[in-house]
Amino acid sequence: MPFCSKCGTNVAEGMAFCPACGSPVKAAAPTPAAAAPTPAARVTPTPAPAAPPGAYPPPASSAPLAPNIAGLLTYIAGVITGIVFLVIEPYNRDKFVRFHAYQSIFFCVATIVIQIALSIVTGILVHLSFGIFGLLMFPVEGLVGLAFFLLWLFLMYKAYNNERFMLPIIGELAAKQAGS
Repeated sequence: MPFCSKCGTNVAEGMAFCPACGSPVKAAAPTPAAAAPTPAARVTPTPAPAAPPGAYPPPASSAPLAPNIAGLLTYIAGVITGIVFLVIEPYNRDKFVRFHAYQSIFFCVATIVIQIALSIVTGILVHLSFGIFGLLMFPVEGLVGLAFFLLWLFLMYKAYNNERFMLPIIGELAAKQAGS
């Protein structure tokens, strides 16, 4: 009876892969006049080593994403990925993913509305002051944009860490829509 070269488990004749570790088994050359092993001489296969506590099993090819990864991905493209995760079947039932999808949508819409309003105010002030307020408002627009970018990264970080961080107004609306 051949043995697995990787883990040492007995492998039945004709098997191509080790039942314990899954590595390919090379066919052993038949031994001439090999006596059948006695029941006492048989070696029982050793069980596969247990995974360490807290470790996830390797993902199957059709297994869905973990909720924290799905929550993070809802923020990647804002409204688009938020809607995608609200439509995709296994995730539209998960309250954690639904919350982050709604918060992503509302955050993206609020960011766009605030940026447009700030641009309009800047344009008006620049024209009324003949460009003087433009020197003040353009750096303010840049700082507001940077603040939104950092908040976006922070929301993705919180979702990845399985935390339900709620923005002041947007988070309450998202929780209400997600049903939690």
